[in-house]
Amino acid sequence: MTLLELGTFTLVAALLVVSPGPNGVLIAKTVPTSGKAAGFANVAGFFAAFYVHGLLSILGISIILVQSAQLFFIVKMLGAAYLCYIGIKALWQAWRGLAAPHSITPAKRRRTLAKAGLEGFLTNALNPKVSMFYLAAFPQFIPASADATSWAFALVAIHSLLNVLWFSALVLLFSSMKSLGGSASMQRWLKAVTGTVFVGFGLKLATMRP
Repeated sequence: MTLLELGTFTLVAALLVVSPGPNGVLIAKTVPTSGKAAGFANVAGFFAAFYVHGLLSILGISIILVQSAQLFFIVKMLGAAYLCYIGIKALWQAWRGLAAPHSITPAKRRRTLAKAGLEGFLTNALNPKVSMFYLAAFPQFIPASADATSWAFALVAIHSLLNVLWFSALVLLFSSMKSLGGSASMQRWLKAVTGTVFVGFGLKLATMRP
């Protein structure tokens, strides 16, 4: 792989990372309500999920997933259901907060680090778009004479590092706005917006074709 190819992959991966998606919405939802540590736990979940997709792509399982309409449909619908679940849960919490402001107790709803990490992991692991991106990128950026496994994991490492850098920056950004996001009215507003967006992403994923 030449420096030009490496730079091209990095640029393509960076554009994919910074484009609006469920990851950024999850960070925006987590940090104001559960703190900076939970946001970084989300990022750790993202990181782990990318390596799962990378491993599946390298082993060829993702090729079967993309070529099999039934398998693709199952994974797609699982991912869509999970995104919609997060969205509906946020909308329900926002509605409850609007109906009974005195019942809002943010401390009781703070995510544990394990739960935040699992949310980040599932948000990515159940999204077949990641495997599709790797399957499209690996043949184009892995030299024919090179060890495919090593180079593939190198590309996954670049993609994962870009995600860590970008979403860690978002965690710090939302953490700096903690005083704004800490109010009950702002938390309800964030839950309403993020819930709507997550349901939208879920419906979009459900209608996606391979």
